[in-house]
Amino acid sequence: MKAYIEERTLQVANYVAETHDTIRTTAKNFNLSKSTVHYDLSNRLKKVDKNLYGKVKKILDNNFAEKHIRGGESTKRKYEKEMGL
Repeated sequence: MKAYIEERTLQVANYVAETHDTIRTTAKNFNLSKSTVHYDLSNRLKKVDKNLYGKVKKILDNNFAEKHIRGGESTKRKYEKEMGL
């Protein structure tokens, strides 16, 4: 693995570990695609730092479990805004 990819993977992983942000938010902050962030965190990080991978995996699993709730809240806000509530 090239050094700059390994460094990027660690930067992204440390950011997620500190902020508990979603893949989408992390991708926007680092100006990367969601696919790149997901691949970095789910595949490359395993090879670079197994301890950090374990922490990040728990966060990603939690975010995945909550995504239907976030989507529902977002839809609710959208319709409230449209109706002027």
